[in-house]
Amino acid sequence: MRVVFREATEADIPAIVAMLSDDILGQGRETKDLNVYLAAFAEMQRERGNVLYVGEMDGEVIATYQMTLISGLSLTATTRAQVESVRVATALRGRGIGTLLMQDAEARARAGGAGLMQFNSNKTRKDAHKFYAREGYVGTHEGFKKTL
Repeated sequence: MRVVFREATEADIPAIVAMLSDDILGQGRETKDLNVYLAAFAEMQRERGNVLYVGEMDGEVIATYQMTLISGLSLTATTRAQVESVRVATALRGRGIGTLLMQDAEARARAGGAGLMQFNSNKTRKDAHKFYAREGYVGTHEGFKKTL
């Protein structure tokens, strides 16, 4: 199995949105209007250090994640890599693609000068939490959100 990770293009947005929508949480919060996502992608491309990646296998987008590099003062001015929207196509889960995705993200984070990779995972995603623990990640913080 050969998965190639690369920066996403506008042409990848429909496949990415399909992955975001293909779970119990995404079904209730994503929309079928691709224009919303295309506009957000265009905005992301204007932001320094905010990149959307896809994993491609046999010419098909089968995984995705977004990474934002964040400069900061705490932890002796450690740059953080914030990872969001981690997805592997449902039909391909359990085949090691998630591990490859996280390895790719970690390598890109290091190359970008990050000394710490962090992300949030919905409390209901118990299988994802087990996966992240196997990958060496530790749940160290409680996250808070407020819709504005």
